[in-house]
Amino acid sequence: MSEFQTPTPPTSEVTSDDRLWGLLAYLFTPLVPVIILLMEDKKNRPFLKAHYMQALILGVLFVIVGTVLSFIPIVGCIWPFVWLIIVVLYGIKAYRGEYITIPFVTNFVKQQGWA
Repeated sequence: MSEFQTPTPPTSEVTSDDRLWGLLAYLFTPLVPVIILLMEDKKNRPFLKAHYMQALILGVLFVIVGTVLSFIPIVGCIWPFVWLIIVVLYGIKAYRGEYITIPFVTNFVKQQGWA
């Protein structure tokens, strides 16, 4: 492995079902992460737990920021498109089986012991 490649965690325990739920968690945040929290067989899977907790926090932040930005005319109109691009990109990475580092959110989730 060269020094420019980042090590990826082993994906042997990541199933296609986990990847699909990871994608859905980002695309339909914060609703799907809450649903995953209620599913006993899903909520303790390591790959899925890392993604749905980040997606939940990200979704809550997007709702708060979107509400505040909605009072600024031009930014309020652009914000939904920015949100859509971000969640689609994170969802695609989750579907590929990658672990995602979201600035501030990932550290917060790890510090709380949620992932």
